[in-house]
Amino acid sequence: MKLRHAERRDTIPFGIASFRIAGFILWPFGRTTVERPDAGAASCVGNVIWLVFAGWWLALAHLITSIPLFLSITGIPFGWANLKMIPVSLMPLGREVVSTDQDFGGRY
Repeated sequence: MKLRHAERRDTIPFGIASFRIAGFILWPFGRTTVERPDAGAASCVGNVIWLVFAGWWLALAHLITSIPLFLSITGIPFGWANLKMIPVSLMPLGREVVSTDQDFGGRY
């Protein structure tokens, strides 16, 4: 079955959000996510769809995997990084990953 152009275009925002999450997971240190000021109603609708089909179990997986990471000294930074990924896993549309002012391992 051949897809029409309009049907393929509808999946692009979810693919971009998936790659945004993947890049943030690959190296979360020294970066954070912020809401984009130009995000509109389409991002809100897309976030609701994402939350129902993918977001809740991604956030739950990050929460569950952070618990054993906190049990070892070397895993604590990775546990915090896992918890930092929960908001972007729940609702990735209308967000962007930006650098923070802190160095790797810096304190607040």
